[in-house]
Amino acid sequence: MPLVHSMALRNPTTPLPQFQTGILMMLELAETVASMSIYPYINQLIREIDITGGDDAAVGYYVGLIDSLFYFAQALTVLSWSWLSDRIGRKPVLLIGLIGACISMICFGLSTTFWSLVISRCLWGILNGNTGVMKTVMGELTDSTNMAQGFALIPVIWSIGSFVGPLMGGMLARPQDHWPRLLTNPFWGKYPYFLPCVVSASLLLLAFFTLLRFFEESLSTRRRPKLASTMPGISRGANSDDQEASMAKSTANALLWSLFTPVVVIPNANYAMLSFLDVSFRALIPLFLSTPIHLGGMGLTPSFIGLWLAFCGIVDGLFQALFLAKIVDWVGPKRLFCISASCFAPLMVVFPIMSWLVRTRGVVDHAIMYALLFQLMLTVTWDMAFATALMFVTASAPAKNVLGVVNGLSQSSGSVARALGPALTTSLFAFSKQHNILNGNAVYVVLIILSGVLRWLGSQLPDEIQDRDE
Repeated sequence: MPLVHSMALRNPTTPLPQFQTGILMMLELAETVASMSIYPYINQLIREIDITGGDDAAVGYYVGLIDSLFYFAQALTVLSWSWLSDRIGRKPVLLIGLIGACISMICFGLSTTFWSLVISRCLWGILNGNTGVMKTVMGELTDSTNMAQGFALIPVIWSIGSFVGPLMGGMLARPQDHWPRLLTNPFWGKYPYFLPCVVSASLLLLAFFTLLRFFEESLSTRRRPKLASTMPGISRGANSDDQEASMAKSTANALLWSLFTPVVVIPNANYAMLSFLDVSFRALIPLFLSTPIHLGGMGLTPSFIGLWLAFCGIVDGLFQALFLAKIVDWVGPKRLFCISASCFAPLMVVFPIMSWLVRTRGVVDHAIMYALLFQLMLTVTWDMAFATALMFVTASAPAKNVLGVVNGLSQSSGSVARALGPALTTSLFAFSKQHNILNGNAVYVVLIILSGVLRWLGSQLPDEIQDRDE
């Protein structure tokens, strides 16, 4: 019987702190919407700046390079941000990250060259380490009885953001084409993708002020002075505060090198491979849908791609919200992770099937839609792997004062994987199409082989999640 289920029988479930969890999820939603909003139009934007020289097959190289450099920049700094959050608190780091993301989106919308697009995206990666810190906060807001419920919210909110972001990006891109009488200023013609970027930046600013005003620090060593000072008869001097901070720092430094053990490394390796395959899949979807039919794609418009990605996001989010925590309790985190990982291979097989169907039929008809819906079902199952992977990563922390570093390590390894994924995948997609390797399907074969590696890594996870409270 899975440990999560047995713990639920042994201990009553602790209610989640709804207000604080809600603020955290609002932050994740704002960042996900902003990040995902660029994907419906990024391929068209690359074509318009004419760096490809009119070669549509080369678009994948440049789109993948932008994504990869973003994640590479994030990989360089995310561990430092997580380490800093263990020192100065989670809240200041989260606030800095929101400002960094806001600046990045404004600059992205004003970019008119390829390298300005790259620099704008890298700014987000360098200045924003919130992905790892938010997982740390969720670990501090939950215990062993409600961990599945808390971490199930992360993919739910991500799915909602994956619905709203592409929908907003696709609908607001090139606004003069949609509302020519309303937007007559030449500015919108010169910067046709600024509107979705500035709306995204506004959402990030709203999250910033909400976090600044209402969020309570979750790091215990940063809360104690405030709590203790409010208790009658107890006073804390500067020496006491400094001594506590010094002890926490020395303990964390002593434990840092002890983190490289199988208990910590195996969940991190699973998360890294999961991240690599997932970001590769996410990069392939808009590229495949926008690539012309004669090159093995679907030849769809940015607005249709945005609508489809939005639909997928909302379906995925509803399923995760309604069923994920119950499925984790019922099946167990390890078994669910392995089932989800096994869905990736058929997920890849659907791509060449759709390509064959559209070339045979000449149009996107009901057969293509059935294939897309089947791929959506597999995607929903695949996405359940993230919540369970995060549970294993959080439970692997040997002490609470290195929880931020452990999550930073997972995010850093995940960022490296995400940096490699888009460039390798989109480049292999373009290369296999240009040179007709395996009939243009080499990229799918490679990813299927790597999914087998993930399935093996999943089998190495512990059968039970360690109770952090015991």
